[in-house]
Amino acid sequence: MTKDLEHIPTNEQQDIASLEKMLQAKMNRDYLPPASIQRDAHPKQHGLVKAQFIVEDDLPTQLKIGIFKQPHSYKTWIRFSNQNSDPQVDNVKDIRGMAMKLMGVSGEKLLEEEKHATTHDFILISTPMFVTKNVEQFEKLIAALVSSKLRVLLFFLFHPRALLNLFRSNKNYPNPLAARYWSTTPYRFGDKVVKYSAKPNDNDFGELPKNPADNYLRSALSNYLDNKDISFDFMVQLQKDSKSMPIEDPGKRWSETESPFIKVATIRIPRQKFDSPEQFAYGTSLSFNPWHALPEHLPLGGINRARKVIYQAISKFRHEKNGTKRQEPVDFSPFEETNETA
Repeated sequence: MTKDLEHIPTNEQQDIASLEKMLQAKMNRDYLPPASIQRDAHPKQHGLVKAQFIVEDDLPTQLKIGIFKQPHSYKTWIRFSNQNSDPQVDNVKDIRGMAMKLMGVSGEKLLEEEKHATTHDFILISTPMFVTKNVEQFEKLIAALVSSKLRVLLFFLFHPRALLNLFRSNKNYPNPLAARYWSTTPYRFGDKVVKYSAKPNDNDFGELPKNPADNYLRSALSNYLDNKDISFDFMVQLQKDSKSMPIEDPGKRWSETESPFIKVATIRIPRQKFDSPEQFAYGTSLSFNPWHALPEHLPLGGINRARKVIYQAISKFRHEKNGTKRQEPVDFSPFEETNETA
């Protein structure tokens, strides 16, 4: 059934291998010993917070799939971040990330090495469009970025939609909690195809600071959660038409007029203290992958196929270089005791 949905270019595996090689080489150049190697994307972390992912109890039968099969509340780690591969001050416009790791999820998962893990990941960013159309175009973009400004200029000259997507996606926010987040890439939802989105249920985040500190997003996140809870609506958007809502081109936004998002869960982030050095280091060590997932939610499309290979390889690479162990959490350990504000 998946083969009927996906159309895999003949050169895709070569492009994926090239991406893996370039990214590892860049990481080796950027993080010379004794510095720890960081992620190739989303290296700057604002915070790792505790949350609950609460599946709605009145979903229609057609949406009772996989994670959403029955009402349940999952303990969840959420990591907020900046996307740029070179960590920079927070007032530079960027794409922001919201990576979620649900725990206590039963059933075999898609990744063979971690099929018995009890985690399920949702990876969202603050834009509904991926920058490039496919893996081939993404490989050319990365090749340009690690080469020279002239090659970057030439890439965008020949790929104007990628430039437009990037321009529209790079934004400033007063708080990581103020952004709406999307999956950009599609996923199986049983016998359907969907994209995901998370939308905050608050708009009281103040204005951008006039003279922002380098890490003002971390401070804003901490100050907010010192005082109150926040919730997000977690939603799915059903694919209605394969041409206007393509699987193999995540650079094209799916129309919300044609197919509005439907709420399927609530993400609750309670008041808490999260910014201890130990918890920050734990968030840096965690690995997120859209293939940490149940088969009912199989990632689709070229960018997701590339992620399967590259995310695993990069995670292994940086953990081996840093001498740290790769493992999936089963609960909030080693921070199981609540650090929520009373």
